[in-house]
Amino acid sequence: MREMLMAGPRRRAGLAALAFCLALPPSALAQRGQTTLAFGCGPASGPITPTTLRPVDAYSADRGYGFLRTLTDSGGDVCSSERPFVFATDLPPGSYDVTVELGHPMRATTTTVKAEARRLMLEAVPTAPGRFVTRTFTVHVRTPLIPGGDSVRLNAREVGSFTWDQRLTLEFNGDLPSVRAIYIEPARNPITLHLAGNSTVTDQTTEPYASWGQMFTRFFQPRAVVVANHAESGETLRAFAAEKRLQQALSLMREGDYLFIEFAHNDQKPGPNHLDAFTTYKATLRDYIRQARARGATPVLVTPVHRRNFDAAGQIVNTLGDYPEAVRQTAREEKVTLIDLNAMSETFYEALGIEGSKKSLVHYPAGTFPGQERALEDNTHHNAYGAYELAKMVVEGLRASGLPIARYIVGDVPPFDPARPDPVEGWRVPASPAAATSPTPAGS
Repeated sequence: MREMLMAGPRRRAGLAALAFCLALPPSALAQRGQTTLAFGCGPASGPITPTTLRPVDAYSADRGYGFLRTLTDSGGDVCSSERPFVFATDLPPGSYDVTVELGHPMRATTTTVKAEARRLMLEAVPTAPGRFVTRTFTVHVRTPLIPGGDSVRLNAREVGSFTWDQRLTLEFNGDLPSVRAIYIEPARNPITLHLAGNSTVTDQTTEPYASWGQMFTRFFQPRAVVVANHAESGETLRAFAAEKRLQQALSLMREGDYLFIEFAHNDQKPGPNHLDAFTTYKATLRDYIRQARARGATPVLVTPVHRRNFDAAGQIVNTLGDYPEAVRQTAREEKVTLIDLNAMSETFYEALGIEGSKKSLVHYPAGTFPGQERALEDNTHHNAYGAYELAKMVVEGLRASGLPIARYIVGDVPPFDPARPDPVEGWRVPASPAAATSPTPAGS
């Protein structure tokens, strides 16, 4: 692991906090010059001796790290379980390169890793019995605090979320998910993709809801790129700024970063945050663009994903009024890259058909998930499959854009045609623990 310098405020500030997690006094840590956190369930291959991590080590504020869910199988030299488990460690805000050693000494495994609020980082990594593989991904960690003393105004859904809790949280899922060691180090100036949007973009916290923003993380090369998803359910362009979400994104933005902007589902609704498509909506989009460019970042406009609304002939009916066209006009007028997710999602839904498209959204009979007493029939919000396919559409839009960031798309993602979506049969990203018992996300 590289040895790097970490700075930044936190509940236990700076090196003292890292030293606590490593069970070393601050002076010893400073003398070693180490700022990499290392946790090991058994002998690890890295150059840093890890803190021993036992399956019974539950997270506590005093310890500063541990498991949030009990493991059912220690596997000898690994932390392993027949069901998903979650590890967390206190960390200050920032971007981190996380390296995990996956595998089991006696059994075959397939491990999927999600970070924070269910952001997909590693997808179905297989290992044979007795074989271990090392994978790295880059995660953005934040708190509501903004430099200068301001703070993001959180809503009730966000309080207690993994997004805002001053910890890095890692979910290990799949077929006998197993980890032998975890290394965490500050990332060295990755390009940050800041996402501004509503419930179709945000990191949805509970199954079966998902968004393209929390799947987007899976498609970029680690260490080079990190995704900072500032989107939240129910947001409009005006409310996003009023709640200081835009201010936080701008405070973190550096030259070479990107700002992806997708709004409309809630802007079109009457009320104090309503914006008219061809006047105030376009003017506010231009303001976002101006502020991103002022910081040396590249704005990208994303047209809003369609709601699932078919006519009798099996064609999608537009429920978003003039807003998609307003985004297209603004992109032309401001010479901004446009990703036409609206058009691609129309093609996608129609390719799946009236009934088949339900399998990409939150359509489930009562009792599908623990505590789900009523049927879910949501034509706005996506499940993991739908969110994954939408993320691939945004990635494909980047490929076609010619933007420099496209060179950092991971190599195992072939070109995607929304007219030929991945078959839903056999497609799988395993569901996260704590199945859906929460209300429908705002902005449906």
